[in-house]
Amino acid sequence: MGYWELEEGKDCVEKTWIVTKIGTALGLVGSAYHIVAFQPDSAMAAVQRATGATVTMASLGAIFGMATCLSAQARDAPDDPVNYFVGGCASGIFLGARTHSAITGTGACLGLGTLAFFTKVGKMEGWRFYGPPKL
Repeated sequence: MGYWELEEGKDCVEKTWIVTKIGTALGLVGSAYHIVAFQPDSAMAAVQRATGATVTMASLGAIFGMATCLSAQARDAPDDPVNYFVGGCASGIFLGARTHSAITGTGACLGLGTLAFFTKVGKMEGWRFYGPPKL
């Protein structure tokens, strides 16, 4: 089953696991491109760079998945897009803590929260960004 097929506010561990796997994959791909574009001095530096990026992205996925699901449970509003804003904002705060920057954390909180909010709204309303237009 995919992320969107699971019921909101339930199956927190499974939803978090799915988003963590996606974050890990994105971290691996992003770090591979970064290593190719900016060649490190040694193989150990390449491994450290890839590990840091991959663990950060996996953590973002895990934080997003768990915060979204727990917000849905705590607020007793499983299909509310605000839960996704909370999850995105929690991930952004983690980025701020990781970079030791309140400005980065604030910007990432607002940016990721807004992106997640509109992703959920788009999913609920059937927005399409590709494919033939509906007539």
